[in-house]
Amino acid sequence: MYVSVKGGEAAIENSWRLLAQARRGDPAEPELGIAQIAQQLRLAVHRVMTEGSLYDAELAALALKQASGDPVEAVFLLRAYRTTLPRFGHAQPIDTQAMHIRRRISAAFKDLPGGQVLGPTHDYTQRLLDFALAADGPAPEAPPAAEPVAAQMPRVLELLNLEGLIEAERPSGPSKASMASDDAPPTEPAEPADLTRQPLSFPATRAARLQALARADEGWLLALGYSTQRGYASTHPFAGEIRMGEVSVEIVPEELGFAIDIGDITVTECQMINQFSGSREVPPQFTQGYGLAFGECERKAMSMALVDRALRARELGEPLEAPGQDEEFVLSHGDSLESSGFVQHLKLPHYVDFQSELELVRRLRRAHAAPKDPA
Repeated sequence: MYVSVKGGEAAIENSWRLLAQARRGDPAEPELGIAQIAQQLRLAVHRVMTEGSLYDAELAALALKQASGDPVEAVFLLRAYRTTLPRFGHAQPIDTQAMHIRRRISAAFKDLPGGQVLGPTHDYTQRLLDFALAADGPAPEAPPAAEPVAAQMPRVLELLNLEGLIEAERPSGPSKASMASDDAPPTEPAEPADLTRQPLSFPATRAARLQALARADEGWLLALGYSTQRGYASTHPFAGEIRMGEVSVEIVPEELGFAIDIGDITVTECQMINQFSGSREVPPQFTQGYGLAFGECERKAMSMALVDRALRARELGEPLEAPGQDEEFVLSHGDSLESSGFVQHLKLPHYVDFQSELELVRRLRRAHAAPKDPA
């Protein structure tokens, strides 16, 4: 039970002023601009866009500035703003195979049709502090920016598909291995669920799970993905393909009846390859885990793919033995807004609740200290 605090309005208003002062910092220092944040802190901006479910770098940068760099608070601000926006329609599924690629690697195959494209990555840096970045003066001359590769590159997993060594792309209805099971996963509806309009229910379809994973906190997914590699899901993953670049977004206006291109967005896609021993009906083959995120969110997309594959255990007839395979546990606790709100609500007044607990403990202690009847 919450109780109001008398005279708290003035204190709350003063806390707002103190927050604005703390956010600004020393007025003698130049203030960060939205464009600076969007351009120079792009990975933080892309994470906020992904978990906030709104592709707008300028708004995500504004949210980060308002939140003093706290990504969870920034996601909260962005989602809250998103709810005020009108919805004019829905986009067609994006075609990531037609992506203008700026990064494309595979840890499963060395020689790929189209080649490996390293792109912008921290993978090959020494992880040493670069004090030149703290020095004043002109910026060092940068190499010419690489143009995105516009040619369509076949997916790496198609190489396995040519031999029938990997499962075919399909909605995650029950596989033959689990058709007889009473707790088989639900079949995918013709139209996927929209978690921004419909609450998540269990058991969830794969489309709903992927939406929830895309919006989930990156740290949560990273830890769960790591757990699946340490034996808490019995899956051995290979990074089949990771690609990042621009894809076009199309909608079909009712008055036209055909698709039109409304612009490009940057996305990161990951397809994981996992072992699968098969069953009586299904021969041994590789299975897939999938991840997709706005912008350059490679770690998020990889973690998402690992957890997606772990959550397919029931569909593939595998035993449910690990936290990463429990969809209720994974999806219900992955949303940073839900988890942050539930933890931080403990800061709100609970005076009546605590006083009742305090009185109960005092009464129990008095009873405990009372002389015991020998009989």
